[in-house]
Amino acid sequence: MPVSYLHIMSMEKKDLRIVFLGTPDFAVESLDTLVQNGFNIVGVVTATDKPAGRGHKMLQSAVKQYAVAHGLNVLQPEKLKDEAFVEELRSLQADLFIVIAFRMLPEVVWSMPRLGTFNLHASLLPKYRGAAPINWAVINGEKVTGVTTFFLKHEIDTGDVIQQETIEIADDENVGSVHDRLMHLGAQLTLDTVNAILEGNVNPIPQSELESGEPTPAPKIFRDTCHIDLNRTAREVHNLVRGLSPYPGAWLDIDLADGTPLTAKIFETRLTDMSVKDSQKGKVFAADGHLYLGAADAVLEVISLQPSGKRRMQADEFLRGTKIAD
Repeated sequence: MPVSYLHIMSMEKKDLRIVFLGTPDFAVESLDTLVQNGFNIVGVVTATDKPAGRGHKMLQSAVKQYAVAHGLNVLQPEKLKDEAFVEELRSLQADLFIVIAFRMLPEVVWSMPRLGTFNLHASLLPKYRGAAPINWAVINGEKVTGVTTFFLKHEIDTGDVIQQETIEIADDENVGSVHDRLMHLGAQLTLDTVNAILEGNVNPIPQSELESGEPTPAPKIFRDTCHIDLNRTAREVHNLVRGLSPYPGAWLDIDLADGTPLTAKIFETRLTDMSVKDSQKGKVFAADGHLYLGAADAVLEVISLQPSGKRRMQADEFLRGTKIAD
């Protein structure tokens, strides 16, 4: 941290020059909140345009779309250590950098502004450091999560904490719902953090001094992460499904009556009070027009799913058009 925030004299919004770094919708909410509150965004750094779809039309990030629509200066470096980009960034003479859902920054970038660089992270650090904190909080059955602002340092997600806010996670809430609530909460926390910096009212706390718990990882989600293992308990399977719904989706193979497997994403499940028979353990089965998963200790009902190559549908509709193995 380049300065002591306890000794900064209060300054005006228009004099605080901010560079915002982010890419997805989650970051747009915070950027819009800063713009609507009259802050001086002198630059927006986001991902390069990428080809998408059959026509390979160049797709702009959500942050770029917002920035262009609001006449903000956009920078899209391929390499963050590129000398031309670093010089362009330095020429903006920013006082503060704000990073939300962007990639890892080199020190030459995050150490540039005189008031430092802070990040908004979607967990209660030091818990769930990494790329997928919201997913892992739900997958692991957490009852509480939140958002944290912290100053960047060398090791990822380890910097001194500025502020935190918490929310409760409902038992049947999926990651999409938690994401959206944290997005709105995070935008307010970003605003509060900038205001605190503007007023010189910041006293960052090392993560080791917080009561949030021991550091836990939140690594990137891969296809294998999303595979449903029916050797796990019903609660663990249920949490995996809701922790990956609506995206990227938990999946498994369903044995059809003709002996072929059908891969399907499972988006909603319901815990039941049905005990699981030995013959049902580890299997997908149907009974009385309902679709079930036989987990290690109990039966889960499938509410909605998406068979490979088809649209998402309710389980009863799926069973009307598909015969699965007994």
